[in-house]
Amino acid sequence: MALTITPLSPVCGAEIGGVDLSRPLDKATVDAIYRAWLDHVVLVFRGQTMEEQDQRRFAGYFGKVGERARPVERRAEGADYDGRFMLITNVRDEKGQPIGSLPDGEMWFHHDMSYVPEPHKATFLYALKIPSRGGNTQFANMYQAYDNLPAELKRKLAGRRVLHVYDYATVGRIDPDTTDLSRIKHQWQPIFIANPETGRTALYVNRLMAARIEGLPRAESDDILEKLFTVVEDPAIRYEHVWRPGDLVMWDNRCSCHARTDFPREEVRMLRRCTVLGGPVVAAA
Repeated sequence: MALTITPLSPVCGAEIGGVDLSRPLDKATVDAIYRAWLDHVVLVFRGQTMEEQDQRRFAGYFGKVGERARPVERRAEGADYDGRFMLITNVRDEKGQPIGSLPDGEMWFHHDMSYVPEPHKATFLYALKIPSRGGNTQFANMYQAYDNLPAELKRKLAGRRVLHVYDYATVGRIDPDTTDLSRIKHQWQPIFIANPETGRTALYVNRLMAARIEGLPRAESDDILEKLFTVVEDPAIRYEHVWRPGDLVMWDNRCSCHARTDFPREEVRMLRRCTVLGGPVVAAA
């Protein structure tokens, strides 16, 4: 069967058909998928049956599979679970403790690993069990977010950096003025970044992790961040993925951010995540 590429929304997202990710892929197919990923930011593969080794092999076509940023002692999956994978689930053990990460409810818009010096460039998320409703993943096109900013705001923020801070919560931002940042992963990143493979400029700010704009008084920084969050979260630049078991979704962390909608706590949601390494974030010219 020939590979097919079907756009899922006007702003980002495409469904890839004609491939079985449980089997090795030839170079021509991998190259076509990679080009589609650069073009559409988010790719969806439906109806896949994938073990860990299949997911790892597929991710490996696009770069070196990365290790999780969360320290081993803080991983609910346990120290013996493969550190290249995260189990995202609300399932709990007999003691009521989560067996995976990011278990319940809504999660605010965020970029994966924007709080480290070299964020991973792509994420691969595979659906094992999905609730009857909710738990959708919303993707915002950050190229479009940058394009939608007022010219005056672009001029004011050109060359500035923003502090990304994360302590593994799903909602709520860290206050950098009242928090000991030496105990929490954090990183200053450019507000406007260039995707080195496409040359396009993206906004690199999100509600969950962006804490403060460099060189501005706190009140002004907070005010501008709220304006940026409004642009990022505009429904007009989003694709919302409604999960089915067997979906594999991959996205470009450099030019998208994503959020999770709420879902019933009493229903099982379980997905398996891995990433591939990136490099230092490149400031836009």
